[in-house]
Amino acid sequence: MRETETAKENNRKVRLVTKTLTAAIKLWLKTQLSQVSQMEVEIGASDRQLLSGCIPIIHIEAKEAVYQGIHVTSIQLTAENIQINIGGILKGKPLKLLEVVPIVGELIVEEQDLNNSLSSALLSTALNDLLPKLSPATAQNCQPISWEKIFIGHQYLTLVAIIPREGESTHLEIETGLELINTQEIQLAPIIIKHNQSVVLENKSGYNSGYNLDLGSDVALEEITLNEQKLVCRGRVNINP
Repeated sequence: MRETETAKENNRKVRLVTKTLTAAIKLWLKTQLSQVSQMEVEIGASDRQLLSGCIPIIHIEAKEAVYQGIHVTSIQLTAENIQINIGGILKGKPLKLLEVVPIVGELIVEEQDLNNSLSSALLSTALNDLLPKLSPATAQNCQPISWEKIFIGHQYLTLVAIIPREGESTHLEIETGLELINTQEIQLAPIIIKHNQSVVLENKSGYNSGYNLDLGSDVALEEITLNEQKLVCRGRVNINP
């Protein structure tokens, strides 16, 4: 009888620890986002695995999430073989990743959410850095830039900006297609840049005719499409500790 009661007590303790760890994992995921309207997390791990600090698999679904000012319409992700600081968590410390975690999934950004992201430093800085690479001569005459609108068409993006000037502001428009060259490179082509409705640059599509955007070694895209006023990305990204 004593052994049975002891076993039950141990099971209750294990369940309590498991519940604490599960809550810590969900809290950590939410702290990575400044805003999320809906999130579902499915943790595929036994009590024994959680207590060892190893999570074989996690499925995450989120809607209307915001990460560093970037608005994302919906996310579906799967992460495997996650190693966490189990000892620290049990002592009340925040969850930390101990190893690189590869995440595979799908990200959808609708046109309105992409426009809501224009106010973020992350996106506006990226656009400001991109223009000199697309057309150095145009960029010299276009500072400062206020990015106003992004339109998503069938396999192309249109970026609209206003360049403040004394007396009268000028209008800048960039239209570009997106093509996945390999898992880590996206080619921007064809490219048309208009300044006050006058074409200042036009690169047609074709091999090495546009600008290649290197996504880095932590990214491996399988698909990127622009259609029906939304951007869809599918692939893998590594989350570093």
